[in-house]
Amino acid sequence: CHKCLTDLIPTSSIISKGFTGRHGRAYLVAPPAPSYGLLDAGLPAGDLPNTVTQKPVPRQLVTGAHTVSDIKCRGCETVLGWKYVAAEEESQRYKVGKFILETRRVV
Repeated sequence: CHKCLTDLIPTSSIISKGFTGRHGRAYLVAPPAPSYGLLDAGLPAGDLPNTVTQKPVPRQLVTGAHTVSDIKCRGCETVLGWKYVAAEEESQRYKVGKFILETRRVV
């Protein structure tokens, strides 16, 4: 997190650096694999470490209609991006279960 320096993900979780968020450039990331050891530490499957996932809401994004949940830093509650919960278009469903992290919100 850029504000409190809480660790969020291993760099191996970054799928793409070519996405756009609300505030410019963003990373598309996958939740860490179970072998990363975080699931044993109480992390719910499919979530990012040190984040809190908010209630899902429908949102119209550049790529179409999606249902997303904002994600906040567990340390300072800064909104870091969102989690894709559902996608209306078949071509966008590969994003479901993945996250957008705003590059301006992470270091």
